[in-house]
Amino acid sequence: MDDITDRQRQAEAMANAQIPGLDSQKVTPENASGQVVSKSRDTIDVSGAPTEPPTDAEIEQITTDVIGQLKSVYDPEIPVDIYELGLIYKVELEDDRTLKVDMTLTAPGCPVAGEMPEWVREACEVVAGVRRVEVSMTFDPPWTPDRMSDEAKLELNML
Repeated sequence: MDDITDRQRQAEAMANAQIPGLDSQKVTPENASGQVVSKSRDTIDVSGAPTEPPTDAEIEQITTDVIGQLKSVYDPEIPVDIYELGLIYKVELEDDRTLKVDMTLTAPGCPVAGEMPEWVREACEVVAGVRRVEVSMTFDPPWTPDRMSDEAKLELNML
């Protein structure tokens, strides 16, 4: 077992050596006594977003852009985007420019339950002014067709 662990550590060390800006001293998995310690890594922010809190004008632009991005994500079984379906319960932009999205699915057993939050994260992380995106899944309250916009109901012939 120790041989496998040693090989894993060596492989990780080799991979980490290839990452520019990574301080290899912080990645060492063991301290002098041989005990495993928590790994600490340098991070490189590639978002290009400012570090100060967003202004009101930026919040307005980010809101518009986030809605546009959410409207680009579709439930593969329904020809309506997740925003108009009412699957997005809450979107918050923190002062550190972290965008937090609470969402649900039309049904807990949805075949893309594991993938859709990632689609949402990927769609929102390209919005200018956002540093990081966190997507949380919730089923409280459960989704019902009442949450759909009139546009979605019209598209699905439910009006």
